[in-house]
Amino acid sequence: MKFKYQAKTKDGEQQVGFVESGSREGAADILASHGLFVLSLAEIGGSQWFDRISGYFDRVKRKDLVIFTRQLATLLEARLPLNTALKILHDQTANKALQESILVMSQDVDSGLSFSQAMERQGNVFPSFYTEMMRAAEVTGTMNEIAGFLADYTEKEGILASKASGALLYPGIILSLFVVVAFIMITFVFPQVGAVFTQNNVVLPWYTQLLLSSGDFFSKWWPAVLVFVAAMGFVILDYFQTEEGIALLDSVKITFPLTKKIYIPLIMARFGNAMSLLIHGGIPIAQALEIIKTMVGNVLYQDIVADIANDVRQGELLSKSIGKYPDYFPDIVAQMAAVGETTGKTEAMFVRISGIYTREADDIMNNLVDIIQPVLMIGMGLMVGLLFAAILVPLYSLTSGIQ
Repeated sequence: MKFKYQAKTKDGEQQVGFVESGSREGAADILASHGLFVLSLAEIGGSQWFDRISGYFDRVKRKDLVIFTRQLATLLEARLPLNTALKILHDQTANKALQESILVMSQDVDSGLSFSQAMERQGNVFPSFYTEMMRAAEVTGTMNEIAGFLADYTEKEGILASKASGALLYPGIILSLFVVVAFIMITFVFPQVGAVFTQNNVVLPWYTQLLLSSGDFFSKWWPAVLVFVAAMGFVILDYFQTEEGIALLDSVKITFPLTKKIYIPLIMARFGNAMSLLIHGGIPIAQALEIIKTMVGNVLYQDIVADIANDVRQGELLSKSIGKYPDYFPDIVAQMAAVGETTGKTEAMFVRISGIYTREADDIMNNLVDIIQPVLMIGMGLMVGLLFAAILVPLYSLTSGIQ
């Protein structure tokens, strides 16, 4: 939810702006953490579905974030002041939404906010793990290194996402064409053929009767059917952008056998990569886990990683806590973490974990087409066979009767 606020700084300066949070209390906490005294806080009106649609068209693409973080890392390595680097990036950025966010961040930094606080206020542009990583970088003094990691991480995620979408593109097009052709045949062709069978008193198989009945219904109500399907599609897509829908989808991703083989390696690669970098930056393991829970990209894993962080704070070994969740963390992760704790090379072990699961995720994505295409072809073959059988079997009976 987005809230409009009026607040005063410690110096008495009045500020007006917007903040995003899941609740009014959360928004107030964010403002208070920035040293602001809240005068008023009101949720912005308007339907949430409209905000989500407009947000989709105004979003900052992954490629733009990669370019921004890569350039930021380069400028910081050149030891330019942060506010100067942001002003340079504002002038060079082509994406209007990102350009506006950079300008606001630059103004916030000039007014005394830290970079992580300024980035947190642009939560509609920057993922939450960007903010957490930058907050850790401010503590360890490794902002240019963290910026480079974020660029590499976002770029790798983009490559994997492109492979996944590319693997699904061809099967998706074929399936869509089949649905369109089947709809046209059932709606406009079958009713014409059905009249011939009815006039000649041909005994129809059950599947032919089902398709002819469906054809009669669709031929009369096809505009309403299309509107209903479009409306249901919109409702479903909108639902999966809500917190409840995201949680349900995340649960399916890691429990359904086929998607589980894809998503768990991706999550393990993120987990290992981020852990190695944060440990290298001197971040305590419990704090690193709190940061990582926003990076895994799955609601269930966020809760699990938060529980692991609490266990580590209470003195439990990381490997033992990870081992409590064998359905979510493969055994090798807990075993390699235990080796790292024993040898004092925890960072190196997580580098290896990241390498193992990055390669596994790459292999799965590369083979995804080989997995999907046979299943899709078999399914479509059965459906095409049913369509032809629904016509050819009664037609054979008709021609046999004429002879």
